[in-house]
Amino acid sequence: MSILSHRLLNISAKFIHLLPAQPCLLCGAPSRSGLCCAACDTELPRLTGKHCPVCALPTPAGDVCGECLKQPPAFDHTVAAFSYNFPLDKLIQSLKFRERLILVNYLADAVVKRVNTMPDCLVALPLHPLRLRERGFNQSMLLARRISRRLGIPLLAHACERVRNTPPQSSLPWKERDKNMRQAFTCKPDADVRGKHVAIVDDVMTTGASIGELAQAMKLAGAREVSAWVVARTLPHDH
Repeated sequence: MSILSHRLLNISAKFIHLLPAQPCLLCGAPSRSGLCCAACDTELPRLTGKHCPVCALPTPAGDVCGECLKQPPAFDHTVAAFSYNFPLDKLIQSLKFRERLILVNYLADAVVKRVNTMPDCLVALPLHPLRLRERGFNQSMLLARRISRRLGIPLLAHACERVRNTPPQSSLPWKERDKNMRQAFTCKPDADVRGKHVAIVDDVMTTGASIGELAQAMKLAGAREVSAWVVARTLPHDH
């Protein structure tokens, strides 16, 4: 490392030290390194182990898992920043149900760090209009907007819609979730996805049913490839 690089690092460290501390969202300790203090950020359950490139579930050698070989989902690849474990699950729940919108950039940036293949465009997993009116925002759209700005990828904000107001996936047993999401999404006639690689942005992937149905709609509209970009992936031991 050059002398100039050392000086820049020293200046950066001194500048951060001068910033006002804010309470860490997880432990409440003073933090000058962002929304979470350095200690809590280190403890977040990042998805770093070998996993299936299609669905992001753990596999011994990072190969495609047996389930994806036997019954391939409509999406082709998954990028996940974390496993859906404590305390990351609390951050996502705070965003969705307590309107802690300050978390959007923090969680979206974690996804950005895991991206190594750039798609042609992004779409956010849509909420049904009634659910959107009830909640007041779509966390997936907020995440997608941040990722779009960070990576310079076009966001197709109106390419798809949710046409069935299904019960929340989290309220259903795993075996019923695929059936719950059938034909829940449609791709609009003017959606510009034909021949393109589309990345679907969402907060959590559990069974993959929601993203799978939207990916299917994208493929029917002519998308060449569909990836799933999520903040967290629920692993088998998590449920």
